[in-house]
Amino acid sequence: MDKKQERLKKLTPTQFAVTQEAATERPFTGRYDDFYDEGLYVDVVSGEPLFSSRDKYDAGCGWPSFTKPVSELTTKRDQSFGMERTEVRSKEADSHLGHVFTDGPVDRGGLRYCINSAALRFIPVAELEAAGYEQYQWLFE
Repeated sequence: MDKKQERLKKLTPTQFAVTQEAATERPFTGRYDDFYDEGLYVDVVSGEPLFSSRDKYDAGCGWPSFTKPVSELTTKRDQSFGMERTEVRSKEADSHLGHVFTDGPVDRGGLRYCINSAALRFIPVAELEAAGYEQYQWLFE
């Protein structure tokens, strides 16, 4: 069994549904919607760095929202549910994260990365080095 399969077995049913089946959490129910501690958000499957708490803001939409990622993400057109959206996926694990919209804060680039909490794991700033993310410490200086 490869490493990804091993990691998938450790996910909760909600984490699996979101990251592997492109499910969406109900708004205002995710762990990180109303959460503003300083740190790094990583892919719950692979651990790849995704977003900094410094780029998180309250968009009032019910999901954690960020103005930009800290590493490259992949996107694809999503026409599900009769809507035209851009899906956001992690590059390494190909996890479904959420969607990106063009209604974000204009002074911060105009994008809103609307991300499911279940796709994320949070690493507090004080634990970055111990968790192997010391190269991202500069984001919080």
